[in-house]
Amino acid sequence: MFDETDAIILSILQENARIPNAEIARRVEMAPSAVLERVRKLEERGAIRTYDTILDPKEAGQGLLAFVLVRTKGGCWQAGTAEKLASFASVQEVHHIAGEDCFLVKVRARDTGALGAFLRDQVNGIETVHSTRTTIVLETAKETLRLDLSEIRWKEDRS
Repeated sequence: MFDETDAIILSILQENARIPNAEIARRVEMAPSAVLERVRKLEERGAIRTYDTILDPKEAGQGLLAFVLVRTKGGCWQAGTAEKLASFASVQEVHHIAGEDCFLVKVRARDTGALGAFLRDQVNGIETVHSTRTTIVLETAKETLRLDLSEIRWKEDRS
């Protein structure tokens, strides 16, 4: 868990990971060295996993978004299936899910032809894959990686 100051710092960093440390310190009314130490501790314990640049998929030639439900042969957790799915460059997310299907895979592709080739040549090439069902996204109303930190329970230690 985070204390309230950590949550504020993390919210600021989610908004803009390139914000200067001095500006974060000003916003949380702390010394820059204290903020830097908190950020380092959050990184060390894995609360901050990475700092990424998020590209516009259309500008990058990957304007088609699809979600693929994958069912495997002989039960839902076939050894290595998730890792094989995750290894493909066009795959952004792989989730092991409950229900009839086994995995939910988020895929970006240039167009329907590229998506079809990906499904045919790569996903269906995995020997444990039994079947797939694909949903193509027509329009996205919201897409974010940010977590809502407004309702987390603060830990007692306010260090």
